[in-house]
Amino acid sequence: MTTLVFVVCAYLLGSVSFAVLMSKAFGLADPRTYGSHNPGATNVLRSGKKLAAALTLLGDAAKGWLAVWLALRFAPGDTLLVALVALSAFLGHLFPVFLRFKGGKGVATALGVLLALNVWLGLAALATWLLVALLFRMSSLAALLAAAGAPVYAMLLAMPHEHVAAALAMSLLLIWRHKSNIVNLLAGKEGRIGKKPGQSAGDATDSRS
Repeated sequence: MTTLVFVVCAYLLGSVSFAVLMSKAFGLADPRTYGSHNPGATNVLRSGKKLAAALTLLGDAAKGWLAVWLALRFAPGDTLLVALVALSAFLGHLFPVFLRFKGGKGVATALGVLLALNVWLGLAALATWLLVALLFRMSSLAALLAAAGAPVYAMLLAMPHEHVAAALAMSLLLIWRHKSNIVNLLAGKEGRIGKKPGQSAGDATDSRS
């Protein structure tokens, strides 16, 4: 029963869309009505409000971190419960009940979850994203490689098997959510960080939410 309560609460927390909340707070259009129609930080950035986008990114990461932190705080020895909470918060962002199960791609929320599971795991994934983004100027490629590296880093850190499995599940889901970006990458049409809207595929840079 305790596990079910934690899992449901984590999912509901993950379902909170900071893209929609920040857009309303700043008097912006619903992010689901323009750009990529994705309720995430990158699409909010298209509105021109950098602060709203930054707060969206922070909020999406924070909800993932908070869900796992609470599980670790109140059930520190239950590695399975913590893993289920981590995955539930991530799924909440991808398939939010409050937005008819149409959410973001999960990069920021995944980062928050990883940082809560193990700070070194989160920092390793973040470092991978930053390195790839700096070298290739592609947000989507950076997200994909960071996702692929997360379960490997978890194993190298000798984390509990349940946590490694959660990292792997999130990695596979995140890669699946970037399937359109993968198509663009293979076709050489993926946009680069810093390019003006219209110079590349509309969904090309939408990878950080």
